[in-house]
This record gives sequence, C-alpha cells and structure tokens, in this order.
Amino acid sequence: MKWWASLSLRGRLVLLGTSGLIVGLTIAGVAMATAMTYSFRGTLDRAADSTATEIAALLEEGGKLPEPLPAPAGQVVQILDTQHRVVAGDRNADLLVPLLRGPEVQTALNGQRVNVPGDRALQPDLLRVTARQVPDGRIILVGVPLSDYHRSLTLLRTALWVTYPLLVSILVIIAWRVVGAALSPLDRLRLGAERITGAATDERLPVPPSSDEIQRLSITLNHMLDRLAVSRARQRSFIADAAHELRSPLASMRIQIEVAQKLGDWAAVSDDVLADLDRLTRLVDDLLLLARADASDPRRAPREPVELRTLLTTLAKRYDTVTVEPGESLWTEGEPDALHRIALNLIDNAVRHARRRVVLAVTAESQSEVLVTVTDDGEGIPAPLRERVFDRFARLDDARASDAGGSGLGLAIVRELTRRHGGTVRLTDARPGVRAEVRLPRLPDSTL
Repeated sequence: MKWWASLSLRGRLVLLGTSGLIVGLTIAGVAMATAMTYSFRGTLDRAADSTATEIAALLEEGGKLPEPLPAPAGQVVQILDTQHRVVAGDRNADLLVPLLRGPEVQTALNGQRVNVPGDRALQPDLLRVTARQVPDGRIILVGVPLSDYHRSLTLLRTALWVTYPLLVSILVIIAWRVVGAALSPLDRLRLGAERITGAATDERLPVPPSSDEIQRLSITLNHMLDRLAVSRARQRSFIADAAHELRSPLASMRIQIEVAQKLGDWAAVSDDVLADLDRLTRLVDDLLLLARADASDPRRAPREPVELRTLLTTLAKRYDTVTVEPGESLWTEGEPDALHRIALNLIDNAVRHARRRVVLAVTAESQSEVLVTVTDDGEGIPAPLRERVFDRFARLDDARASDAGGSGLGLAIVRELTRRHGGTVRLTDARPGVRAEVRLPRLPDSTL
C-alpha cells in the first residue's frame, strides 16, 4: 500500500469519496439497464398478447375470418390447424411456412416466448413469437419484431457509456474542489506552525471561523501553545532563581576564601565555608529532586504501604518541640522516600517559624482519604500569600529570605511530591500560627 501512503490527504479523501460514488452509479446504471430491458420486453409481450386475444375472440365467434387477418403494423399473425399447417395470416405473414416449427410450438404453448429468425416472415430482424391455442385446437401465432427493442437497448447502452464517464469526471472535479476548500484551513495551520519559532511567546495558530473539527483542533493547539508558553516562562524563572540562589553561597565562599588568603587565617573561615557548602549542597539536592519529579512518570514509580503515624513519630524524635497526637493507625500507598521528604520538609518549615511547639496529627477524612496536619504557633502567613509560598524560590519578606537553612524550595517540593501521590496540600490559619494540611489516598486495612 505504498501508493496509498504516498497520496495526500486530499487525494485520499477524493479517492474514497469518488470510489463510493462510482460503485453507486455503476449499481444504479446496471439496475436501470436491467429494468429498461424488462420494460421493453414486457411492452412487446403485452402487445403480442393483446393481438392474440383479439384473434382468439374472432375464432371463438365462429364466423368467417377476414382475409388478411387484422394485425397492428409490424406484427406477424398466423393461424395453424391441428396439423400445424398455416390456414390464415395477416398481410405480412407467409401462408406456407409457419413461424414455429416442431417442438417450438409446444414450447410457446407452455407460456414461453420463442425468438425465431426473421426470414421465416421475410423480416430483417428476429421475431419474438407468442402462441395461444383456442378450444377447437387451432393455434394463434403472433410474432413481434425485435428491431425496435434492440435499437432501444443500443441507445440506452450508448447513453450510459457516454454519460457515465462524463458524470464521474465532473464528480471527481467537484470533489477535488470541495475537499480542497474544506482542507484549506489545515494548510493555513501548517503555514502558521512553520512561522512559530518559539522565540516569541505570543505566537498562535490561526483559528478558522467555521465551527468544525479544524476549528476545535486550532483552539486545542493554541491552548497547548499557551501551556508551553507558561512552562517556558516557569523554566526561565526557575533557572534565573536557581542561578541567583547558587550565586549567593558561591559569592560568600569566594569572599571568605579571598580574605583567608590575605590574612592567612584559614581556620577562622573554615566553619563559614563549610556552612555555605552545606547550604549549597542542600540547594543542589532540592533542584535535582524537583527536576527528577518533573521528568519522571509517577505511575511507574515503585510504591508500597506506609503507616503515616509511625513515619511522623520517627521524625518527631529529632526535635524537642515537636509532638504527635495519639490516634488510630492509618496507611497510604506511595514512595517511602517521597513521603518521608514531604513530612520532613513540613516539619522543618514549621520548626523554623514556631515560637514554642509544633503538633503533628493523622486523621481519617473518609474511607478513601487520610489527612496529615503539621501545626506551628508562629506568626502565621496572611491568607492572600498562602498559595504563593508553594512557588519555587518564593520569598515573603526579608526575614524569611535570610532564614537559616531555607532555600525557598521546601514547600514547592512538598506540593510536587504530594501531587505525584494523587493528593493535595494547603495552608490554613491555626490562630496562632499556620496549619499545613496534606490529603493523601487512604489504603484500606483489608488490603494490608
């Protein structure tokens, strides 16, 4: 099917459409020719039957038959006796030689029409003979010439052979033009796509005015371009923020090393350099984690049951100010390392901003959902800014910007990893402080 693959979409549609029309027209042409054939033949047979009925009526009256017998123009009428001899005829009939001979007579009397050579009645064309027997045994033969019938069939075939190719050619031309007009928006889409280089974020494909599939395709592609533009903007912002965050510890390390070179006191700056290296390492690790999360498919990640209260209790032991509220054992299914990272980032963030204590809790929201909360008693976050803190490298104020250990990626990592597990995360007002709420799919106890 290489030839089919080499055709354009326009050519394929025209070929499929016209092929169906050609098949339909062929069937219609054959049906019409067949119907006309039977119609012509039926007209001849009815005319012959009518003449035979009239002659039979004359014979049954018992009077003297007129000479010659009355018959419509072109027809040949003979009357045969019981010995199959001609006893009467019309002006076109041969009074010596019967139209039907031997077994042909019996065939005709059985109701079948018999075609015989025209020379039996001095006719140039075939004769279609009808036979009828009257009660006294005589036989009426009516022959109808087939010349008009053959001329009608020839004319019909000629008309079909002439008009059929012409009609098909016209249909192909019309289909080519119509399909071309219907597909012209696709050409404009292609040209518009070739002009889009990606350098400008406001370039979009033309949308045709028609309400059809091509318009919906154009709108869908433009929505895709919008999402790509947003993604490119996020990537550029992320790269710029990452470069800025990496530049700060590197610049600090460079200044400290240069001072140490001039003063010759390496011990005085070693602790600060190591602290900056730790901060830089955490930042690089967070960037790599986000990059892997963006690129990987969460459906292919290995998962296993995780008991959330045990996870929180284990992490709470690292801090003096963190407590876990008692409650039932609740499970979820996911990546253990990712769930560990979600809880650890939320606890670290809460501990940095809490005044005295942080409370962890796990509750069942429903049969299919579990709620993990991390509540601190700090100054809190204004409601309009609670969504913004989940942005990468988000900074709410200078105090948080200089916060020890904070890279601006902790909550962004929490949201991304929670999304990968089919859950949600949000911040609410705890008065005082902030409560982080993470909702995850619950693993029923029957599956453990």
